[in-house]
Amino acid sequence: MRDDSYHDDATAPVAEDDRPMGRAMMRGWRRRCPCCGAGPMLRGYLSVRESCPVCGEALHHQRADDGPAYLTILIVGHLMAPLILAAFMSWRPDPMILATVFAVGTVGLSLYLLPRLKGMMVGIQWAKRMHGFGRPDEA
Repeated sequence: MRDDSYHDDATAPVAEDDRPMGRAMMRGWRRRCPCCGAGPMLRGYLSVRESCPVCGEALHHQRADDGPAYLTILIVGHLMAPLILAAFMSWRPDPMILATVFAVGTVGLSLYLLPRLKGMMVGIQWAKRMHGFGRPDEA
């Protein structure tokens, strides 16, 4: 059951075929339903709900698999590698202090990014009608 009355843009009606990628990605980043933006997408840390509790959009079609983990590693690695080099060259801290600080930073940033990137990937799949996120008559 799907209700199109739950959309961020109250000024313009949203057509059935109109699924803006940017809006779906931002809703996914916020870990919200890509359809309505109000219901929570995740049940727990990384488990995607079967359907949105607000609008009823089926979310079980998603196939994010290892994509969010790869993106997290890519982003964290590209941020932390230059930072660790710059910190070492600028301040020459004790290696154990440097390793401890950057290990905590790496784990913290990874834990922050992983569910948000998973939400973005589900939003992209929903916007592109991938893996069964088709029209209501196709479900």
